[in-house]
Amino acid sequence: MIKGVGLGEEIVITTDNKPGLLADIARIMAESGINIEAVVGYEFDKKAKLMLVTSANLLMIDALKKKGYDSVKETEVVEVDLENKPGAMKVVTTELANNGIDIHYIYVTACTLGCSSKMILETSDNEKTIALLQKYI
Repeated sequence: MIKGVGLGEEIVITTDNKPGLLADIARIMAESGINIEAVVGYEFDKKAKLMLVTSANLLMIDALKKKGYDSVKETEVVEVDLENKPGAMKVVTTELANNGIDIHYIYVTACTLGCSSKMILETSDNEKTIALLQKYI
């Protein structure tokens, strides 16, 4: 069920929340020719936090900073390519639970046309997570 696993980088943007924020970020990406591979966002205390995996993180960070987004950083994550079928997430989460690895956060893309889903994880031990999941490839 796991087709691939490795270390990756995500962009984390923290800014004031306002209507049109995600549209602005999507416009910046489109104008820069950058593709979104995965995204999650939420609001807290009138702030927005967006986490993006893109086709060109360094270009995106540069473009965001040029447009006035000051709180932008890149963080390490685990990227897992999964078959999109029942039980795929169970394999990953059970293996990590059985080995005492805490999942700090997770988000998953889905694909219905025969392509892989992408799972993004930040764990208590990203290196060990990759080692444990590689046996399923």
